[in-house]
Amino acid sequence: MSEGDSETSIAPGPLDGYRIVDCSAMISGPLATMMLGDQGADVIKVEPPGTGDGVRGFGSRRPGFPALFVTTNRSKRSIALDLKQKRGREVLLKLAAGADVFVQNFRPGVVERMGIGYDDIRAVRPDIVYVSISGFGESGPYRNARVYDPVIQALSGLAAIQSDENGRPRMVRTVVPDKLTAVTAAQAITAALLTRTRSGEGQHLRLAMLDIMVAFLWPEGMARHTYVGDNEGSGRPLSKRDLIFETQDGYITVGAISNREWEGLCRVLERLDWLEDPRFANASTRVKHIDERLELTANEIVKRTTQDWLERLRAEQVPCAPVLQREDLFNDPQILANKLLVESVHPLAGRMIQPRPAARFEKTPAAIRRPAPALGQHTDEILQQLGLSDTEVASLRDDGVVSGELVAIATESTGPARPAGSKS
Repeated sequence: MSEGDSETSIAPGPLDGYRIVDCSAMISGPLATMMLGDQGADVIKVEPPGTGDGVRGFGSRRPGFPALFVTTNRSKRSIALDLKQKRGREVLLKLAAGADVFVQNFRPGVVERMGIGYDDIRAVRPDIVYVSISGFGESGPYRNARVYDPVIQALSGLAAIQSDENGRPRMVRTVVPDKLTAVTAAQAITAALLTRTRSGEGQHLRLAMLDIMVAFLWPEGMARHTYVGDNEGSGRPLSKRDLIFETQDGYITVGAISNREWEGLCRVLERLDWLEDPRFANASTRVKHIDERLELTANEIVKRTTQDWLERLRAEQVPCAPVLQREDLFNDPQILANKLLVESVHPLAGRMIQPRPAARFEKTPAAIRRPAPALGQHTDEILQQLGLSDTEVASLRDDGVVSGELVAIATESTGPARPAGSKS
């Protein structure tokens, strides 16, 4: 274990013993492999010398370690490897020969031209689980187009679903398609590894961000278009309003779906007359008249404070919550009870807070196993594990095939991540 890493005190995770070669960049691939690294897999992040993953350049307060990078690339080792050079590709094939999973998110056709496509990797590791993540898929008119998260939000229907009261499409202000693709990829990789334990065979997994986003939105976002012949033909969102209501001193959300919840809401709002209103007689009619219902609800909720409403609504078991500002997350009693946010010290970037792995395993814990690496931090370590001699490593460095920041890691141990605010 390299000095500055903190994995030694953490119990093996559910994917302990598996190795993943990660040639992906930006968010979707790296976030997927980070999840698997938290779960114990040995993730080797392959980055181009000099620049590394493009995300390293986002932000200036922590050069090489912006927040987006460190929270999507923890629990990994980094090797800086020039895949444009033949010897660089040879090193990559050596890595792949000892790996269980190979992940890449180049545009379709690029890896084949580079000589690191599925057939190339399978030639050195026949049972490899090879993962290709793309924006649009491997065929069709958009296959070679460049893509970022907003493009998928627009094309999948997500922006239209977010339309405001004037019908203007809106973006969700977080990279939902990228992150959802990561979650889907992590699940698919685990499923493929499980299949391999039974069949002994690897396979090629192909994931398109567009496919994943459309499938995710479909159940309720395309409900009006699911049954053939029942298309209501409305391009507008289901409601002009969302479920955010202004109070005297802030905002809350309230959702009443069942008849029991609706009755409770009417009692809290002191609008028992709504119980006799045919527009709100049942769940179906309440959906049909959602705009009127939400507008009436908003007119009542603005009359009292957030805390007053929350106490009354919870007493009637009506689903509700305050709308927290980002800084409020650190003091929310449920988040604190879950011990969700943990603090640690990155040996190069300093103190940081991030969420622990969301899935909690009883016997094989997921954990933040090591801080996000400096570019090429583990290059020599990884090459030596491949059996290369010091002379061979030096030759690769001299030829610019590999590089690595010979960083001065802080001598004090980073220690295991602990709940944010903890003094122990």
